Amino acid sequence: MTGAMVPVLGWPPDDDRVEAIFERLARIMPEPKTELSFSSPYTLVVAVALSAQATDVSVNKATDKLFAVADTPAKMLELGEAGLVPYIASIGLYRGKAKNVIALSRIVLEQHGGEVPLNRADLQALPGVGRKTASVVLNELGIEAAIAVDTHVFRVSHRLGLANAATPDKVEAQLFRVVPEHWLPKAHHWLILHGRYTCTARKPKCGGCVISDLCPSGLLLGAG
Repeated sequence: MTGAMVPVLGWPPDDDRVEAIFERLARIMPEPKTELSFSSPYTLVVAVALSAQATDVSVNKATDKLFAVADTPAKMLELGEAGLVPYIASIGLYRGKAKNVIALSRIVLEQHGGEVPLNRADLQALPGVGRKTASVVLNELGIEAAIAVDTHVFRVSHRLGLANAATPDKVEAQLFRVVPEHWLPKAHHWLILHGRYTCTARKPKCGGCVISDLCPSGLLLGAG
């Protein structure tokens, strides 16, 4: 994980400050959602699996054409790995992802009747679907208030003092300890979007940040 980490002391953070952070993020982003295009749990799983080490924009460009011809496990298997590759060749690690998408489509069709299993254990058993991908899917579909710790969430959590752990799994555990329960269903999206558009890795936009005065890293990052 990279992105100008600033050490933050005094974890866990003050409850009132955490509440204020999410209240303000909720005010400017009342209905945060994934920026990946999908029309069903199956297309969501495929899109999220393809998004590893790739931007949502690049994935959407590929899946706009892909899902027009293969938006179910049966259609994806009919397309096959060789047929899938040209649609996703613009995405990083596309050969491995193509193999996983075909493999997970076969399992969904043969073991789950063509419907994506919407529980963590079965989701994580699918090829190419790890804990982070399962968390994104379960959170987006409103099944579980999960927090998928990607590079944005990792960076923003450290800068805001919401976490100070060294690994994504430990940061996830810390976030579940400090984020108020009523904010948990959308916390994942708020942290990602804030990191993607405001608290960016190289040049954070502290001057236009609605929570800059609540950020213990603000002065070091150029706010104030």
